[in-house]
Amino acid sequence: MIDGLDGSGKGVIATALRQYEEKKGMRVLDLREYWETKSDIPEIEEVKDYDVIISSEPTNAMIGKVIREEIIRKNQTRKYSGLATAHAFALDREILYKRLIVPALMQGKTVIQERGVITSLVYQPVQLEQITLLDIIKIPGNTYALKHAPSLLLITELDADVAMQRLKERKKQDDAIFEEVLFQRKIAARYKSEWLQKIFEKNQTVIEYVNTNPPRTIEDTKKTAIEIWEKWNKKNTLLKHM
Repeated sequence: MIDGLDGSGKGVIATALRQYEEKKGMRVLDLREYWETKSDIPEIEEVKDYDVIISSEPTNAMIGKVIREEIIRKNQTRKYSGLATAHAFALDREILYKRLIVPALMQGKTVIQERGVITSLVYQPVQLEQITLLDIIKIPGNTYALKHAPSLLLITELDADVAMQRLKERKKQDDAIFEEVLFQRKIAARYKSEWLQKIFEKNQTVIEYVNTNPPRTIEDTKKTAIEIWEKWNKKNTLLKHM
């Protein structure tokens, strides 16, 4: 799983790992592209010919599409509570995991995911309403995702002000409610917190950080991520043969 501030290089890393796996001869299904033409989540039978699945949250199908186009979009007349938003993200996540991610992992496929339950733990308690971390964890979809926590978690590190500048320069503007600099500064601190590390380490997740601040380039980000990925896979291969 890859997570961090918007504009911090998550998509760059996911795409770099996709290309790395394709060069090794792996058959890759990238749901980010799949969702450009289809608005559903494929059943496990539909992905039987693939070795690697690239996913992202929120999805761009079913509930995820509603999240993107309605719930988190800036709107002067319609606003949704933090609790409603949290439940929407968690349900989108639960459907994705039960329908595709967990069955794929059980079949031995590799899943590389951009954003996930960590995003909810970091973002949602900071919203205006008083939603506690425990409230977020207790939502069924989040509990289920933590039960199936990622083996490896890459967290991108980027200064909040740099992140905001990158977002302004994007051709495609998401216009999401989270894209405010003060909000992003709070989020950046939470990604580095000890409590967040403990939650995932308790679930046997290995955490690695990828610094994407200038003067580091996109190529530097790709190189670092691939080095971590190679080291991780090598370690897992050795453990399987012990």
